[in-house]
Amino acid sequence: MSFAKIYTRGLLGLHAPLIEVEVHVSQGLPSLTIVGLPEAAVRESKDRVRSAIINSGFQFPTKRLTINLAPADLPKDGSRLDLPIALGILIASGQLPENVTDQLEFIGELALDGQLRPISGILSIAIACQQSGHQLILPQQNAQDASQLPGFEVFAAHHLKDVCEHLSSQHPLPQYQANTTSPIDQYKFDLADVKGQLRPRRALEIAAAGGHSLLFKGPPGTGKTLLASRLASILPPLDMQENLEVASIYSVANSSHPFGQRPFRAPHHTASAIALVGGGSHPKPGEITLAHLGVLFLDELPEFDRKVLEVLRQPLESKEIVISRASRQITFPANFQLIAAMNPCPCGYAFNQDIRCQCSADAIKRYQNRISGPLLDRIDLHIDVPPLQAHELQDTSPVENSQTVRQRVIQAYEQQMQRQQCLNHALTPQQLEQFACLDAQAQKIMETAQQRLNLSARAYHRVLRVARSIADLSQHAAIQSQHLTEALSYRAQQG
Repeated sequence: MSFAKIYTRGLLGLHAPLIEVEVHVSQGLPSLTIVGLPEAAVRESKDRVRSAIINSGFQFPTKRLTINLAPADLPKDGSRLDLPIALGILIASGQLPENVTDQLEFIGELALDGQLRPISGILSIAIACQQSGHQLILPQQNAQDASQLPGFEVFAAHHLKDVCEHLSSQHPLPQYQANTTSPIDQYKFDLADVKGQLRPRRALEIAAAGGHSLLFKGPPGTGKTLLASRLASILPPLDMQENLEVASIYSVANSSHPFGQRPFRAPHHTASAIALVGGGSHPKPGEITLAHLGVLFLDELPEFDRKVLEVLRQPLESKEIVISRASRQITFPANFQLIAAMNPCPCGYAFNQDIRCQCSADAIKRYQNRISGPLLDRIDLHIDVPPLQAHELQDTSPVENSQTVRQRVIQAYEQQMQRQQCLNHALTPQQLEQFACLDAQAQKIMETAQQRLNLSARAYHRVLRVARSIADLSQHAAIQSQHLTEALSYRAQQG
């Protein structure tokens, strides 16, 4: 046979489109041509494939080889196509049996000696392969990640020769047995480490219960970062589908993350807009996508470049980020929970009675104006974190740990899912009218607050969402006046 077709996968954002590797061997001067929009790493595969085939004990055909990567209008990048190209050449040249690859997909980079090297994005590839009803043969180092999919058949190989012996039925590869260790549910930090700060702790619990964004404001050393780093430990655990979403993102980013834990990302304030939202010539996930279903913590918020912060406005509303390039458009999920922290002024001690602030009124105003009003308007809770007194730091009485608080958060979470199938932060205006309606007394409070605080329509709805979360934590079916008053107190501290 002079023709072979092998199935493999590309990588386009978090999606893995099917690629057909077609190999034709014909008479003519010895050459190898790859068509179908191959980029540099794919074009270079011809040299890796030639050496790998020869060093695996096979003959590289001294004929004219044409390799087509279909669909032809999809750009092909990376070294993951090495293995399917090599197998296509061996089948087309008659060194391997034909029609044995119809229900199989192959992925992997080849070393010059024929060894298989791991590739990135394997979980997205495995998910697409499972949906097509195919089995997957891949490098041994990628097998554990791909085997996380329930009921998916994975075959792992160390060498090109192992794959060839499997296809010729000489030594079939055993199905890879996944390591069935339970997801990691132990977090590095615990809320019991936080002394005092009862009101900020309360705001953190409300934010966890409803998925709300939160801004801590206070002088240096009051525990803003300490509080923010404990949020992930009180969030509800991820289910299997959510775990796979997170693992797929980190697989594409070629990074690692403990399976079962919610992400916690804390980029430095020198991060660029592309580092935050993702991008590049081959778009990769940014920090907001790596924080999907977890926490994005921005410490020293005013120190970030204003243009960088402005890119957060659209993802905070839509929960996704669309990266557009001339030839393609890629959508990454960005359902993250924003937690930010800032000082009140450049020196950090404005409005502090114990330490005199060294900043002028103009300097304080310029510092706070680094954060735009539209971005602040999208943050649900604004809370001051005051300095702790010595007796509070020396207090050794036990405080609630993360596990205790998480039980209340999970209870509120389950109540929301049963009532509206989404968290309170995602309630639409129509759902707010149905699930967050106010009685006559609460309506009067809201009217007065809207006039005094000059609330926008967005802020008005966000107050209602926070009040709904407070009522859920209290196990109340309806929003009461005290719930609305507490929600307004977090908005009153804005600015």
